[in-house]
Amino acid sequence: MTNKKELSPEQCQDLLSVLKIRFEKNRDRHQGLNWSSVQAKLEVSPEKLWSLDEMEVTGGEPDVVGYDETTGEYIFYDCSVESPKGRRSICYDRTAWESRKENKPENTVMDMAAEMGIEVLTEEQYRGLQQLGKFDLKTSSWIVTPAPIRKLGGALFCDRRYDTVFTYHNGAESYYAARGFRGSLRV
Repeated sequence: MTNKKELSPEQCQDLLSVLKIRFEKNRDRHQGLNWSSVQAKLEVSPEKLWSLDEMEVTGGEPDVVGYDETTGEYIFYDCSVESPKGRRSICYDRTAWESRKENKPENTVMDMAAEMGIEVLTEEQYRGLQQLGKFDLKTSSWIVTPAPIRKLGGALFCDRRYDTVFTYHNGAESYYAARGFRGSLRV
């Protein structure tokens, strides 16, 4: 491989197989879309495939949740029932990480998302995901935090309890074993 953000042919086939099975199993998430069109887009997007693989290996179980007719892009979200295991116990961003005097987490939400080539879900996207199923019944997920809140040291996260989606706040430097983040990717 010449590019570190590119999968081998075998890895591509393995990932496409996993994504196809998930796509077929969860048709209610993407009614009216067909796998062959999604696969055709993926096969000509090696960096996007790499990002989807990162989502997969960190426990996100990415799946197609929509299609943007304006841009011609398929939209993938992390659809794991709970916040992805490989993305928990991290604080919100680098500023928050640097503010910790001790017990710094291994990474941050924003750094990890950037490294993976994905976007952190917004509150609107998170609520849209919750229309497709019941997610984060035991965990919670950081979401994109508006600049005025972040400037004051806070960060937002969401979860689902009592059959209701809640948005909460916490210090951006905090981190918990049951809080990760969910991402999106456009292909």
